[in-house]
Amino acid sequence: MAMKALTTVSDLAAAGLVEPSAALDAVAERFRIRLSPAMRAQAGSAGVARQFVPDVAELLIRPEERADPIGDRAFSPAPGLTHRYPDRVILAVTQTCEVYCRFCFRRETVGAAGALPEAGLNAALAYIAATPAIREVILTGGDPLSLSARRLGAVLDRLEAVPHVETLRIHSRVPVVAPERMDAAMLAVLDREKPVHLVIHTNHPDELGEPARAVLRRLNRAGVAMFSQSVLLRGVNDDTDTLEALFRALIRNRVKPYYLHHCDLAEGTSHFRTTIAEGRALMAELKRRLSGLALPSYVLDIPGGAGKIALTPGMAEEVAPGEWRVTDRLGEVHRYDDPARD
Repeated sequence: MAMKALTTVSDLAAAGLVEPSAALDAVAERFRIRLSPAMRAQAGSAGVARQFVPDVAELLIRPEERADPIGDRAFSPAPGLTHRYPDRVILAVTQTCEVYCRFCFRRETVGAAGALPEAGLNAALAYIAATPAIREVILTGGDPLSLSARRLGAVLDRLEAVPHVETLRIHSRVPVVAPERMDAAMLAVLDREKPVHLVIHTNHPDELGEPARAVLRRLNRAGVAMFSQSVLLRGVNDDTDTLEALFRALIRNRVKPYYLHHCDLAEGTSHFRTTIAEGRALMAELKRRLSGLALPSYVLDIPGGAGKIALTPGMAEEVAPGEWRVTDRLGEVHRYDDPARD
């Protein structure tokens, strides 16, 4: 019998992954749990388990943490749509995921609903069609590849029919955390006249089991361009050896490392955040070990909605211990504070 996803503290306890407690029940009441069968199989790795198994540390909500840490809602002209940058939009086609990451910057909303209702989807697509500046549409969620091939294909068909949309991008964890979903029907849906770029979220080399590697091979053969995004997470991958192993594994499996995100200010996630200085030190050592092909950009989504910046000396300056001055793409300056340590 196929394994099922674990979605409750009781499920996790029965699998030997947690000791049940009232505190963990309180975490589960606030933030949803879902551990896919593929990641359950890899949960013997601490670097995998820490990403998906709830922790009582999530009950600590610091003053700087936010329900919408990167400010999506301020740039939403239609349901499910975020238009922050002139030439591209984010379309959240579903709120469902195959796993619920404990550090997710949308953890307040993922799992609360399923696919974007038809009326909302129609409004979002009408906005895209009426806005010629939009050249790229990024499908996100939730996880777009948690949709059926039929439903995802219908969305892609409608986007591909918009003349000024040149590129389709999908952000997903599915090829790694639920590789069984990437069947022939799903691969066929991704075979498009317009280019489809698949950005795969993975944070630790132990996530890349044999089923995931086989799916990446099939995606490559299907002509899908693949990139990765990872989050720098304390206790998961905040050491050079782990990151080097991850990025080398991605390159071996035909995936270009794209972004290494500084962990966002999502509620209950301070135990995952490193300092920017720690992240920079890791990147400096990785540059000594890896070719440019295997190196992602280390980036910060500025809290509040000012957008993403590379955490380079020209864009981020430490003006006092733990206090940073970061400059967005429009030249505006913002303050960012490293996490307080008790």
